[in-house]
Amino acid sequence: MCTHWDPDLPVCVEQTVLVWIPLTLLWLCAPWHLVTLCRRTQVNTKHLSKLYLCKQLVVSLLFLTAIAALAVTLGEDFGPNNDQPSTQKNPGVYYANPVLYAVSWVLVLLCQEGVRRTEGAVDSATLFTFWMLQVLCDIFPFQTLLREALRQGEISDVPRFCLFYIKFALELSAWILSAIADISPDIEERAKKVIYMVFNGYKRPLVQDDMWELNEVDSTAYLNNNFQFFMQSELAAARVHLQNWLKKKEDRDRQKAQEEALQNGLSNGLGKGVSQDVLMMVDEKKKKKKKKEEKKKEDEDYPNSWLISTIYKTFKGILLESAFFKLLQDLLAFVSPQLLKLMIAFTQDKTSYSWVGYLYAVLLLVVALLQSLFLQQYFQRCFVLGMKVRTAIMAAVYKKALVVSNDTRKEATVGETVNLMSADAQRFNDVTNFIHLLWSCPLQIILSIVFLWLELGPSVLAGLVVMVLMVPINGLLATKIENMKFKDKRMKIMNEVLNGIKILKLYAWEPSFQAQVEGIRGQELTVMKKFAYLTSVSTFIFSCAPAVVSLATFAVFVAVSEENLLTAEKAFTSISLFNILRFPLAMLPMLIAAIVQTSVSKKRLEKFLGGEELESDIVQHDPTFDSAISIRDGSFAWEKEADVSLDIKPGRLVAVVGAVGSGKSSLISALLGEMHRKKGFINIKGSLAFVPQQAWIQNATLRDNILFGCPHETERFQKTIEACALVPDLELLPGGDQTEIGEKGINLSGGQKQRVSLARAAYSEADIYLLDDPLSAVDSHVGKHLFDKVIGPNGILKDKTRVLVTHGVSFLPFVDEIIVLVDGKVSEIGSYNSLRASRGAFSEFLDTYAKEQNVELIPESQDAQPDSPLEDTVSYKHKKPFPEWSSVLCIVQVKFSVYLQYLRAMGWGYAVIVFVIYFIQNIAFIGQNLWLSDWTNDAETYFNVTYPAWKRDTRVGVFGALGVAQGFFVFLGTFLLANASVAASRILHSRLLNNILRSPMVFFDTTPTGRIVNRFAKDIFTVDEAIPQSFRSWLLCLLGVLGTLFVICLATPFFAIIIIPLAFIYWFVQRFYVATSRQLRRLDSVSRSPIYSHFGETVSGLSVIRAYGHQDRFLKHNEITIDENLKTVYPWIVSNRWLAIRLEFVGNLVVFFAALFAVISRDSLSSGLVGLSISYALNVTQTLNWLVRMTSELETNIVAVERVNEYTEIENEAKWITDKRPPEKWPEEGRLQFDDYKVRYRPELELVLHGITCDINSTEKIGIVGRTGAGKSSLTNCLFRIIEAAEGRIIIDDIDISTIGLHDLRNRLTIIPQDPVLFSGTLRMNLDPFDKFSDEEIWRVLELSHLKDYVSGLQEKLQHEVAEGGENLSVGQRQLLCLARALLRQSRILILDEATAAVDLETDNLIQNTIRKEFSHCTVLTIAHRLHSIMDSSRVMVLDAGKIVEFDSPSNLLIKQGHFYSMAKDAGITQVEDTVL
Repeated sequence: MCTHWDPDLPVCVEQTVLVWIPLTLLWLCAPWHLVTLCRRTQVNTKHLSKLYLCKQLVVSLLFLTAIAALAVTLGEDFGPNNDQPSTQKNPGVYYANPVLYAVSWVLVLLCQEGVRRTEGAVDSATLFTFWMLQVLCDIFPFQTLLREALRQGEISDVPRFCLFYIKFALELSAWILSAIADISPDIEERAKKVIYMVFNGYKRPLVQDDMWELNEVDSTAYLNNNFQFFMQSELAAARVHLQNWLKKKEDRDRQKAQEEALQNGLSNGLGKGVSQDVLMMVDEKKKKKKKKEEKKKEDEDYPNSWLISTIYKTFKGILLESAFFKLLQDLLAFVSPQLLKLMIAFTQDKTSYSWVGYLYAVLLLVVALLQSLFLQQYFQRCFVLGMKVRTAIMAAVYKKALVVSNDTRKEATVGETVNLMSADAQRFNDVTNFIHLLWSCPLQIILSIVFLWLELGPSVLAGLVVMVLMVPINGLLATKIENMKFKDKRMKIMNEVLNGIKILKLYAWEPSFQAQVEGIRGQELTVMKKFAYLTSVSTFIFSCAPAVVSLATFAVFVAVSEENLLTAEKAFTSISLFNILRFPLAMLPMLIAAIVQTSVSKKRLEKFLGGEELESDIVQHDPTFDSAISIRDGSFAWEKEADVSLDIKPGRLVAVVGAVGSGKSSLISALLGEMHRKKGFINIKGSLAFVPQQAWIQNATLRDNILFGCPHETERFQKTIEACALVPDLELLPGGDQTEIGEKGINLSGGQKQRVSLARAAYSEADIYLLDDPLSAVDSHVGKHLFDKVIGPNGILKDKTRVLVTHGVSFLPFVDEIIVLVDGKVSEIGSYNSLRASRGAFSEFLDTYAKEQNVELIPESQDAQPDSPLEDTVSYKHKKPFPEWSSVLCIVQVKFSVYLQYLRAMGWGYAVIVFVIYFIQNIAFIGQNLWLSDWTNDAETYFNVTYPAWKRDTRVGVFGALGVAQGFFVFLGTFLLANASVAASRILHSRLLNNILRSPMVFFDTTPTGRIVNRFAKDIFTVDEAIPQSFRSWLLCLLGVLGTLFVICLATPFFAIIIIPLAFIYWFVQRFYVATSRQLRRLDSVSRSPIYSHFGETVSGLSVIRAYGHQDRFLKHNEITIDENLKTVYPWIVSNRWLAIRLEFVGNLVVFFAALFAVISRDSLSSGLVGLSISYALNVTQTLNWLVRMTSELETNIVAVERVNEYTEIENEAKWITDKRPPEKWPEEGRLQFDDYKVRYRPELELVLHGITCDINSTEKIGIVGRTGAGKSSLTNCLFRIIEAAEGRIIIDDIDISTIGLHDLRNRLTIIPQDPVLFSGTLRMNLDPFDKFSDEEIWRVLELSHLKDYVSGLQEKLQHEVAEGGENLSVGQRQLLCLARALLRQSRILILDEATAAVDLETDNLIQNTIRKEFSHCTVLTIAHRLHSIMDSSRVMVLDAGKIVEFDSPSNLLIKQGHFYSMAKDAGITQVEDTVL
């Protein structure tokens, strides 16, 4: 049977082995599909598609051919026309095979049905592979039968011949059918969506609506539930572990202490003679040790090492799947070098058949394709896994932030907490993408070594040693870096500068802060430069690696013995194996460095997620109590004291009064359950509503801010807005109650914010209202309106329980009960009259402040006037504070000019030199490999002849020299590039900072801070780190690809023909991809910012959210925002895979054609060149892939340069210092003249001041009053030229202020602003950022501003660190610090912008007295909300709608009974004598 024909396999192999190969695969994989048939699900009545029916029909026909074949055999053996003697039967194979096939075809029928029933399956990879193998294996008998028939001139066995060809045709059609996906309509929709998205992204900017919906399993809610489920058990275990560890440690410490005590006892007896110094030294040592231990303790004081196991348990499914694909891909990677070896052997052996060569070429293609498919499946899963991990962590952090205790919250600023969500979660995302390399790299390394050993024997060890030596060097370089410290510091200052920019401008402090930022930036760049140099060293080592390794190996190989000749197969197989080795060796150190960084993130996340939560039982809600609020001997503290007992009956209005710092706000916090409870308990009956002292406004519409998650009822809503005096404001706002409010309520005035906050509470219809001084931020008449209509005995809340913290004395007679706090204790409780009568602390308080004002509530002649937003500088032209989209999507393709801008910042010389150097390096690389291919040809020349030693040495020498040259050039190039990019970073950042600080105030009012911060954080980070790296990689990749194509064309000139179509396909795919990918990246970053801003908003409004009990609603909202972001990330991952599959296909075709042409022109080629061109081609796939990725990354990153430049081109305010400088002592007298002064905030807006003319003499005290929006604040803004005049001028001591530099002007005026802004840094820096004054002067002003006692009580005195925004000082203390600033500057003109709003009467009194005494020789302008404070001014200016309507002494104005009189009457002042203030 087994007769051997020329090039064919023996027939017995064709009939047995080739039949079994495909069928084995089928039988192994069948159970997988059959399981779905056994499941008792309802049959998926998914359409029986035509395709499915065709498939089943073809297989049924195949079943018939199998039966027919069996019939033929049976007929021949046992049929009636069986003439032969029965000894000569057909061989057993003719029975076995048809039976095998018949059973298998039935199995295939079942499998195809199984696939149809599988949820979401569209086709089966196993069945496709089975059909492919079946067709491939049948090609052999196909040509055998055909050749046999041609040779004999007739067909010997007609029935079998026909059946075989029918079977072959059916199998071929089955294979083609199995390659077509059987898509159900809903899935088809989604597939279309991907392709549609890719093409759309090319034609027009993508928008969020182009994204498709997420699957349930990818949604945030689903992931979070899973993650929380595993996290709880893991965290609980970790906590138990921590308890045990602490217990053990305590025991150990106790033992140690006892031992030490014993020793000390002994040493004291002996130590009389020991000198004091020694003892001191011992003590010092102990102290140091103690410090170390404390630090260590802090590090270990939280449950740790539970996060990784939680992540593993949550996502182990995807992890294992991706591992499986990675394994397959790794194994396939080693097939190509073996095929290359066979290929070279084939070109050397001129006698072998051509078809063998073609077979190798096809196999190279098939292996490469399979490798691509597996790799992309693996990547898809890994990236999705990374995305899911990030999502789970973000959701967990958010959830935790809602319940975190105040201690844990104090440990980190809002920024740091947001960082957990942005940076740390992202780190986890990046590491999970590549986590499988942890086992895959070692596996690849071991396999490579095994194969290399087989090629070159022990001399491999030489190359290996070199490689292994390079790993730790790279590892060392990778871990040597710590740059985040400076970046955080710089961002912290930038944040504060931007939040307090108005103060910086008013005080002319920009240079000081600019210097601070530049200083930190300098340190940051130094570290960056170091890092860049280290990188260039590691790049040098890495790029030398392949050359040095192959040099070492080959040199040792030829030197070891005379017999060892370097043949082409050995050399190029080894080189392609070394190429495989390069990747894991390069990746491992990087991976380790990434893991080290992630472990830092892991610690931070574990600390935060495992931190303490608010004790939920501080406040009980027991409905059986008869009082609405009761506190029984409660003692509470912020930091880990105040004793309070209270009972408040339902429906009462209770006022809480007391001096600054007496614990009024703390009492409210205790009621909200935000304080530490030492003892006692609190019971609250019913639901709460809370109005904080500083209104918290969400970035949403005005209506949403008021509804705060309640359903909208028109009538109730109307009633609430009317009561809260918001109706006139709504008329002024462009969108009414649908107006979008910017972050932190940027486009509302302070009063409006407070009223919205109050409206939110009133609308919520809770049982108990906690009002923390809501009336301080509004004008007195508005305050009166709010009290009457909302809070007071006749307001809309009259039947509710209300706790009102207040500084306003005038409302006290109308409350049911007053609680007086002194030093955190309740000193008295009672009604207004009873407390007056008891002559306690309260009545003293009143006697000091309000000499019996006739506080009768005057019937209102007019309703409260609106806060007209004229002074709030935000133009109401924009309905929304314009969102980022505009700036995001207009740039569809990055302009070439942006690249030029970056190169210009780097310096042209640098750029050109770098390019040239990299080019030379590439030439060296190609030269080296050509030399190698020439070297391998020696093997044929010196076949069976001794290889001369000189020849060997030249070969090795030149090879090595070229390798080292190449490394040196890379090093040089990288080094220069590093210098250049640091220079570029420095220039871009300085320009940006310089310009932002010189931008006019209008810019800051109309641009959300977040957007400016983003320029300084993300964009500068990109310019610093991402751009240089992607630029370098891009350059190297581009040159690498060009070099490869050049070498292949050199070997097989035919290849040049193929380059053009391949390049076209490549360009086409790349164009579409880059456009879409960039759009998706942009959508991603745009949809990311809402996540962080919503998180930041949540953290700052925590007490409000908790008070209303809306945590769940915010959780939901967070899930929705994260999902919106995932909708852009997911398509990005898919589009990357879309691209990669197509690109790798192009790369695989390059391999295929290089091999094919090598076969075609094998007679004219040396084996060295064949090896060279194919080993190069095998490498090209990866380089091509990288090139596109780098192009798109570079395009994405370069946008940062564009965004930075955009902000360097904003027009600046006037020069800080001009040639015309005022005299040294100016202004000496402090005379002010307004001369027909008109002003508008922006050219397109209305005038705010309509021609103001007045003269103010030296040392006059002027009060400026007017309803909100009359233009009071605008007047001060004009004095400082925050806004420039439209017409007219202001003259100070005979100098027109518009002619001198801004700093000259602003340094000579002083303002005490409305809201006290402090910067983080020392107290001293806050008072005197330029270090102009001595400590004595500073202590003097602290004494005058009544802060001396407080400051000298602090540990660090003047060096006391002020927290971000002055959080660790009370609002009153901050106000006093601002007063101290003013005292320090000693200028002749002082402007007071209602600096008394947030201060209780006592502090107010202090401030007024100090100002009277210290500024008696100055001209003082006071903008007042409380008329009391200006009744003693020399004159009062009454503004209305931007004009001066009255200007005279207070007494004259009262007699005149005009505007001023009506305002005074509202405030309860009827004659000047009333206010002996």
